[in-house]
Amino acid sequence: MTDIQVIKKKSEEKMDAAITFLDEELARIRAGKANPKILDGVKVAYYGNMVPLSNVASINTPDAKTLLITPWERKMIRDIERAIMNSNVGITPENNGEIIRLLIPPLTEERRRVLAKQAKQEAENAKISVRNARRDAIEALKKSIKDGVSEDVEKDAEADVQKTHDRYIKKVDEIYTVKEKEIMTV
Repeated sequence: MTDIQVIKKKSEEKMDAAITFLDEELARIRAGKANPKILDGVKVAYYGNMVPLSNVASINTPDAKTLLITPWERKMIRDIERAIMNSNVGITPENNGEIIRLLIPPLTEERRRVLAKQAKQEAENAKISVRNARRDAIEALKKSIKDGVSEDVEKDAEADVQKTHDRYIKKVDEIYTVKEKEIMTV
């Protein structure tokens, strides 16, 4: 007999993973404020391997418009600068031989709209993941009837999965609303 609790738990774990992924993706969208997470996708060549920037330098935010990158090895400064230039961060680094400074430019209204649209797309992708987790759980629950689970138990479990789905969809909307407000605030 299929364990109903295991199916519900797996679906909730998938929905939770979608929320976590959404948080990470939205953190990479720059909203006009200095945020070290916008550099998470930057990879630097380090002794023949491509490693995340945070593995070869410390990243600090002294104020709301500046990121300071301090390489742990001085000779890495050119490689870090090149990696930032080649990434999709869209900020030109300035270096003084010891540290790299990224000045976050103010966003134009048009750029804010584009970023808000990108955030909306990420939220929509998270909703799709949550819906897919619900669909998979409901299919597994329907199959469990063949394994001897009563229809009443299956229907109750389906209702629980739907409630969990609704809660996660609401959470996605809340996360998107906060990010949109952050992006659109001048």
